Amino acid sequence: MDLQTISLANLRVSKLNMRVGRRAPVLDDILPSIRERGVLVPLLVRANGEDGHFEIVAGRRRFLASKTIEKETGEARALPCRILADADDAAAIEASILENVARLEPDEMQEYEAYKALNDKGRSIDDIARIFGVTELSVRRRLALANLLPAIRKAYAEDEIDGATAAALTLASAAKQKEWLALFQSDDAQAPRGGALKRWLLGGGEIATSAAIFPLDAYDGDISEDLFGERSVFADAEQFWKHQDAAIDAEREELLACGWTKVTLLKRGEFFSRWDFDQASKKQGGEVFIEIRHSGEVAVHKGYAPRRKAKDKTKDGEGAKAESPTRPECSAPMENYVDLHRLAAARAVLLGHQGVALRLLAAHLIVGAPNIRVAPEPMRARKEEIAASLAASRGQEAFEKERAGIAKLLALDDDAPAVAGGNGDGWRLAETFARLIKLSDDEIARILTFILAEALAPGHEGVDCLAAILKIDIADWMAPGDAFFDLLRDKKIANAMLGEIAGSEIAAANADSPAKVQKAIIRNCLEGRNGREKTPNWRPRWLQFPALSYSVTGKPGAVRRAEMIAPLFAR
Repeated sequence: MDLQTISLANLRVSKLNMRVGRRAPVLDDILPSIRERGVLVPLLVRANGEDGHFEIVAGRRRFLASKTIEKETGEARALPCRILADADDAAAIEASILENVARLEPDEMQEYEAYKALNDKGRSIDDIARIFGVTELSVRRRLALANLLPAIRKAYAEDEIDGATAAALTLASAAKQKEWLALFQSDDAQAPRGGALKRWLLGGGEIATSAAIFPLDAYDGDISEDLFGERSVFADAEQFWKHQDAAIDAEREELLACGWTKVTLLKRGEFFSRWDFDQASKKQGGEVFIEIRHSGEVAVHKGYAPRRKAKDKTKDGEGAKAESPTRPECSAPMENYVDLHRLAAARAVLLGHQGVALRLLAAHLIVGAPNIRVAPEPMRARKEEIAASLAASRGQEAFEKERAGIAKLLALDDDAPAVAGGNGDGWRLAETFARLIKLSDDEIARILTFILAEALAPGHEGVDCLAAILKIDIADWMAPGDAFFDLLRDKKIANAMLGEIAGSEIAAANADSPAKVQKAIIRNCLEGRNGREKTPNWRPRWLQFPALSYSVTGKPGAVRRAEMIAPLFAR
């Protein structure tokens, strides 16, 4: 490395510096020495693409101390610097790490950021462990912090939560982390920590019914609920796992039938290490990994392939030598400069081409991208009877028919479970966009409409927004059948429904009759049997648009949501 003296004005801290972006460092320990003797240990720098200017890979504190002295004295001192020769990003990160670790022990978040930066540049776990002189397990533990939500990582970096809490939260699913974060940010509630946090995350041995991916009626054991009916758990964990494992096996077979070359079931409690894999589409040999947590939750990771390692090249089968890395044309800051300016220009031009924008949006929604992704609604039913009722409804039949038409339009597999929700593969996005650009505006509108319909969530205000401006007659799309009447248990509610369909006199005459009797009369009215006048278009208030209630208190969520948003659409 060349040794030069470089003026302060021509130096800035590199984004690859291990400590860049951290809060202002403490300089009290080095300021007196630098005031008296100047900077004795050269900074580690590299060229940043601008003539005579360099970025600091290691030596941030010495640089900031010199800037402080410049403000105090008005004198700008030149600093001794060692210039890295033709260093790629990974090499620069390594150099920053080696010098910084030797100077001051980094905290866990600094280690995570450094490890991740190297891993993103293609360094393997054993490479990083060798660079730091630590075990591979230590590297994996730090990289596990990638499982944390950004808000939790930020709180950890700012010392708002301790390392033990952060480590425990890496065991949690994203949904459970969001739940904990809401408690952490709440003014009233208190987020669990320490041993209480682990018990809270793992359910203390309890498994919530929300974790089940099988119909709940298949479970013969008891289910315990809290006083408010907000949380229910399986009383028999052994029976839960029997059904859950069977459902997981069925999910695996379905994925294989859909064309995935390999579907791996991780051991219960084993986490999927994204840092060991590259994203790959189904056509590129991507695999699926199913993660099973001790809490009963199941996560499916689609489209990943083991990270490719650089192979040593041999000549005539002898003397294997590693090929030297090719020097990149652009430094990381230059690539950032290029990418940002290209984006700024592209989106400015895009504003004047709405048709192209809609097509690119459709491609992003179908394939996914780092900051644009939609998740199809899985329509999971809690009982087999509910699933059967849904499958037989005219609404679901119409949706599945349209799914087949959209799949044909996009040349997707006939058995593709969803149109949207890809793994963000860039090449497939380009391939999809190239197909979409050839379609008409009407076809694009049809695709976007379907994707939105596919992503709408049950029990969400989005459905009620549609009901506020569109005429939706539930009678056109479904009729209450066995599943509905099996779930209807309240005698008073059944009597109110009987009054709607058969009249107040019949309802009053049967007010004391068991719910079973009243439900039978309602079904007779629906179908015109046993002398009852046929009323085929009657539907319960809960199912109507907007949803209505049978009482002032205890209103279903559909009713509460409809009432909440009604003022927004009053005009």
